[in-house]
Amino acid sequence: MKVLMVDVDGVLIHGRPTDGLPHFTYLERDLGLRVDLLQQEFFQTHWWRDIIIGREALEPRLAGILAKIAPHLNAETLIDYWFENDSRLDRNLLGELAALRQSGITLLLATNQEHRRARYLMEQIGLSAHFDDIIYSAALGHSKPSPDFFRLATERAGVLPGDIAFIDDMAENIEAARQFGWNAVQWTAGTTLGGALPVFARPA
Repeated sequence: MKVLMVDVDGVLIHGRPTDGLPHFTYLERDLGLRVDLLQQEFFQTHWWRDIIIGREALEPRLAGILAKIAPHLNAETLIDYWFENDSRLDRNLLGELAALRQSGITLLLATNQEHRRARYLMEQIGLSAHFDDIIYSAALGHSKPSPDFFRLATERAGVLPGDIAFIDDMAENIEAARQFGWNAVQWTAGTTLGGALPVFARPA
């Protein structure tokens, strides 16, 4: 195995830094916006269809929605709140990944993200220090579990599909990766890297 692809949300990142709760748990209390309304008007309508694959930019579309459903709230404030509250890193997994990287394995993030959060993950949270690159949906124009995501990610990695291992928390993404020839394993909370992928287990 030459490359390990790692998903972000649900694998490396689990919610709020303080307690691990979902990032919008206290959205209505803190910013006066109902989560179900934001889901209905923004995420279900625009996020997966356009923003996550780079057809639309996050800020202008979100600003337009907020003007309708929460005129007291601007897009920048919500984006800052969102990103900051969705940033709790799995330090144990990062430690395992660091040891793997030292052994010569290339580490790449393989994630559904729009451009702004992809930059935030690498620059503000500091994942650029732990990974060789980030491969993400808005840059590719396709999101997991589309076969095109895995095809383009393989091209970016510059290796054969069989040389790629992959961990992700979503079963449909694992199945799609396997169909493309990746060595994919579904990640669950509390798993160790060596337990999920014995090929990467450290010698006793």
